[in-house]
Amino acid sequence: MDTTLDSSKCEERMTALMRAKRAAWGSFAGAVVDWYDFLLYGITAALVFNREFFPQISPAMGTLAAFATFGVGFLFRPLGGIIFGHFGDLLGRKRMLMLTVWLMGLSTACIGLLPSFDAIGWWAPVLLVILRAIQGFAVGGEWGGAALLSVENAPAGKKAFYSSGVQVGYGVGLLLSTGLVSLISHYTSDEQFLSWGWRIPFLLSVVLVLAAWWIRNGMDESIEFEQQAKAKNVTTTKRAALPVLEALKSHPGAFLQIIGLRLCELLTMYIVTTFALNYSTNNLGLPRELFLHIGLCVGALSCLTIPLFAIVADKYGRKRVYITGALVGAASAFPFFMALEAHSVAGIIICSLLLANLAHDMVVCVQQPVFTELFGASYRYSGAGVGYQVASVIGGGFTPFIAAALVTYSNGVWHSVAIYLMGGCLLSALVALMMKPSSETQETKAHQPKLSVPEDTMVLPQQAVEKA
Repeated sequence: MDTTLDSSKCEERMTALMRAKRAAWGSFAGAVVDWYDFLLYGITAALVFNREFFPQISPAMGTLAAFATFGVGFLFRPLGGIIFGHFGDLLGRKRMLMLTVWLMGLSTACIGLLPSFDAIGWWAPVLLVILRAIQGFAVGGEWGGAALLSVENAPAGKKAFYSSGVQVGYGVGLLLSTGLVSLISHYTSDEQFLSWGWRIPFLLSVVLVLAAWWIRNGMDESIEFEQQAKAKNVTTTKRAALPVLEALKSHPGAFLQIIGLRLCELLTMYIVTTFALNYSTNNLGLPRELFLHIGLCVGALSCLTIPLFAIVADKYGRKRVYITGALVGAASAFPFFMALEAHSVAGIIICSLLLANLAHDMVVCVQQPVFTELFGASYRYSGAGVGYQVASVIGGGFTPFIAAALVTYSNGVWHSVAIYLMGGCLLSALVALMMKPSSETQETKAHQPKLSVPEDTMVLPQQAVEKA
């Protein structure tokens, strides 16, 4: 009898583990597609879009216009978070994730086919903005669902590691997008690259979409969602309010907290991979290949550093890892721009890696469990997803635009941008420092002493009180 029970438990554990692995791989695959497409736009905007779609205005204003269209995608991310989050909380995470990957891939391919300003006039930038908005809408629904599937299916005590694939997908997307642009840039002349070379990476997005769809098709639905649906009959019962409104009502402070925590992540990555590419090329005369190659290094290393930091966070505490990363970002802000001004290639590479592979990766490796655990399972997709995307608008979408504007109105001086970067990192560190230990985590340790769950898992003080 005991042997039968032990065998049954072992089989259940193996089934749960396989389910967790499939969820992690599915979340990773979709994240690669969405971030490849989303980041590809930023890289190309820094190099091409000011001349291809805004040639009738000055170079400086053309750059600002190109970065403004980059920011448009972020404006539509909260809307995607609301719509996909609503139906993801009602109908399931998997269904929405199948839609987001198709929507992102097709809109990206259409950008690759879009005629330039010389061909269709002002319709070119108008259509560019519309397609960028669709990109933002799609990626707005992606993060919440991908994070939830991996976190809710992950084994206890390993949630940061199993959900780190969502952020590793960012690194692989950066690696693929930067690598293709760099490769095409190397084998084409400036005229060829501006005419047709930049379009190739956009068209290849269709291949990635097909691969991600095949992987995601084999995923299972989230365990916690299925349990919630059975308990409350979510799929058939009318709800009193939208899930996002329930999330706002139950945990209003969580949205502000997510914004503060994401500043370090967003500023470090977009200043290194998008703004610095334009600034170093146009203002300092550095070759564009330099930051394209740095982007390759950042993307490749993140595939190792993010899961490594996630393992450390699961073992020693998310809060410690988060604060350390934010402080590294603050300390690296001025040295990064000083290295740029000195044209020190070694200094630029070292500071870029400090900002992107230490500061950024230490911060993002714990975001999935931290943000999703701030909300209840019945409105978690909406709460965590919308909070994440609102933070993207405030701290990420217009970072290259703000940085370029600061340089323009400072007559080319970079100090204000360095202060902007350092201030955002310090604010993230302060928000993380003020977070309280989770009472739920302490109860888990008391009842399951064999599971190593960090005491300093970050949650809202309000949530800890409510759960206690």
